Amino acid sequence: MTESSWVTRFAPSPTGFLHLGHVASALAGWTHKGPRGIWLVRMEDIDPQRCRESYATALLEDLEWLGLRSARPVLRQSANMAAYRATLEQLDQMGVLYPCFCTRSDIAREAAGMMSAPHAAPDGSLRYPGICRHLSPDARAAALAEGKPHVLRLDMARALELIRTQVPTTAWPLTYTDLERGTVCCKPELFGDVVLARRDVPASYHLCVTHDDAAQGVTLVTRGEDLRPATDLHRLIQALMGWPAPAYLFHPLLCDAEGRRLSKRDGAKAVRAMRDTGMTPEEVRRAAGYPGIFG
Repeated sequence: MTESSWVTRFAPSPTGFLHLGHVASALAGWTHKGPRGIWLVRMEDIDPQRCRESYATALLEDLEWLGLRSARPVLRQSANMAAYRATLEQLDQMGVLYPCFCTRSDIAREAAGMMSAPHAAPDGSLRYPGICRHLSPDARAAALAEGKPHVLRLDMARALELIRTQVPTTAWPLTYTDLERGTVCCKPELFGDVVLARRDVPASYHLCVTHDDAAQGVTLVTRGEDLRPATDLHRLIQALMGWPAPAYLFHPLLCDAEGRRLSKRDGAKAVRAMRDTGMTPEEVRRAAGYPGIFG
């Protein structure tokens, strides 16, 4: 793909109304797709406890009002679970998945006792200390037969070894292309054994986003600077599955007057509230940092 014909996407979670931070993210992909490119919308609605159809409808209405329309039908992750299960089955056949029966308190207690080990992953989450990775096959089988609650984790060490020894040599060392920084080396091992599936959410964000980018032919991922660390992990999954590696472009996050990132959790003002005050689409786009994109 050339820089005038990227395939980009905007992938919100329908857990609230569209706000200015979302608009900035959507417009980053829209503006960088190029004059002959394609911009897609994907609903990341895999969390049944937080996602609402009413929010999904509202998000699409607000995007339409802003002049943004997906070039293809909107992909809904909740309708794509069979594909994610198939991916998990492939990873399991590779021997890079294992069930983890630990509670959060188990993990925190074990991590606290490992004085020399890093406790935090690059995204700020608690790094899993590998308790269940060392369970014997019999112990795992017994726990599964008992119906003990568990998640599926990626065995990071095995995954990296598999990439180094069995996938095409072009996949190692793991890197990605940042349009502003050039080639960036990846260190997914800093995340440890991440969760790829759990009972309430059968597939993780990391698994779903990499699957869907490949399935939709996304060639340029535009994402917030806060998601830069996760890109290393996504490249690992892409390499394991033999999926193409898109290019990446990271945009700064919009912040409020106190310097806090705009978010639904902190009450960021919704686009529809701005509409109610009489703001025009152009004024909202300008407030998001993208004035005059439609001429």
